[in-house]
Amino acid sequence: MTELASMEFHPQPQAGEARPWAFPAPGRGALDNGLTVLRCHRPGQQVVAVEVLVDAPLEAEPAGLDGVGTIMARAFSEGTDKHSAEEFAAELERCGATLDSHADHPGVRLSLEVPVSRLPKALGLLADALRAPAFDDSEIERLVRNRLDEIPHETANPARRAAKELSKELFPVTSRMSRPRQGTEETVQAIDSAAVRAFYEKHVRPATATAVVVGDLTGVDLDALLADTLGAWTGSTAEPRPVPPVTADDRGRVIIVDRPGAVQTQLLIGRVGADRHDRVWPAQVLGTYCLGGTLTSRLDRVLREEKGYTYGVRAFGQVLRSAPDGTGAAMLAISGSVDTPNTGPALDDLWKVLRTLAAEGLTDAERDVAVQNLVGVAPLKFETAAAVASTLADQVEQHLPDDYQSTLYQQLAATGTVEATAAAVSAFPVDRLVTVLVGDAAQIAEPVRALGIGEVSVVTAE
Repeated sequence: MTELASMEFHPQPQAGEARPWAFPAPGRGALDNGLTVLRCHRPGQQVVAVEVLVDAPLEAEPAGLDGVGTIMARAFSEGTDKHSAEEFAAELERCGATLDSHADHPGVRLSLEVPVSRLPKALGLLADALRAPAFDDSEIERLVRNRLDEIPHETANPARRAAKELSKELFPVTSRMSRPRQGTEETVQAIDSAAVRAFYEKHVRPATATAVVVGDLTGVDLDALLADTLGAWTGSTAEPRPVPPVTADDRGRVIIVDRPGAVQTQLLIGRVGADRHDRVWPAQVLGTYCLGGTLTSRLDRVLREEKGYTYGVRAFGQVLRSAPDGTGAAMLAISGSVDTPNTGPALDDLWKVLRTLAAEGLTDAERDVAVQNLVGVAPLKFETAAAVASTLADQVEQHLPDDYQSTLYQQLAATGTVEATAAAVSAFPVDRLVTVLVGDAAQIAEPVRALGIGEVSVVTAE
């Protein structure tokens, strides 16, 4: 019998000591022109992220010109007093930089990413875009045409159509929040270069703007660089703008946007609730995650795994707008899609999940998994400079302290099961939810009426 060769095993690797992690703390300062600056040195992040927040909220758009903020935001990268639109794009490309911009309820935001070695050139281009945008007639006309081309596609998209209807239902007709963020066909058609320039001159100035810079700043004289670029941007001072209160009508009701022949029904169930300034926010985040934050959450477990109605249903909270006095509002919503014949049964089971949650509460196991998923992934979530910069910009936009994100993770870890349950039940009360269904009304209206979850009305899809 042959003797087996003995195997030599290497010692089993031992886990190292876990390093404590906290969300990066920024430094804060200001340039001579009044621009607020947040900076965050992130060793190893050779791609620098810059976010500039401009205090030009959608509610400041002139009557009949909804969408002018969006057109202005897009026009920032369409030429300056130094470069045509084509030249500006070519200069960005030579830097290896990307520049994106968008308008939302809190204001306009520009996002730049660039290798740190090209940061001076890219910051110069960004500063030129803010300081002296061309707003050329032909470029504005092209942007308006592009926006008009997008609108029919958005209307045809069930999820976008549901979101539009929910905003219209929740907010009073006088509120900018009741209307599409990027304008309607009628309002966008009225936008020209004069309207864009007037909006720019009234609202875009360094004194009410903030720049966030995140990345490996080793060897970078950021003070001098900012002074030479964004520091050259001038403008008048301005008083802080009063923020109108958010009012909403969340009486329980159902609106069906009729799409004859649709094989699926898009669901969007929502109401307006507390934003990040409210003490309930951490518990609301945790409870909402347990309800519908991931594939293993309650809604998916019932509607997807047990019943097979859907590929997935999500519950979430999204801040709409916050104010310096600590008031604000967030959209609390449940969204997904189901096949048309099962629309009634799916909604019935969804309401049963909510009622069971109110009657029996979450389990400790659900709470523990949610904390692990929300807090445990934080170091991965914020690996890139762009992710850190975006979150810092969100905090500025929502008038939150610079250490808010770090504090939030501590609060999530300290939130108990009972507290998370109470917040989730309060966020999604079964009798105070506005339900929007985009689907075939002929097939789904009667089964939905039979559920008794609110008065059902049908509107036609444009």
